[in-house]
Amino acid sequence: MTVLDDVDQLIKRLSPHAICDDCIAEKLNLTVRQHANHKTRQLAEQNNFMREKGNCYNCGKTKKVIKAKHQ
Repeated sequence: MTVLDDVDQLIKRLSPHAICDDCIAEKLNLTVRQHANHKTRQLAEQNNFMREKGNCYNCGKTKKVIKAKHQ
């Protein structure tokens, strides 16, 4: 499984909640936050994900978050 797959599955598991890149990096034990950022931007290009400013379900901070869209 790739990091992209791991990020994808984490976001879908948390649906309908949104999560920020920092919390994704922490939950998946990624050494570099930018790795999570790169993958969330990549997923946001797909129709089934939405990336926007909002509240993170995990840390509660308002920042860029991503969530799975309901199909």
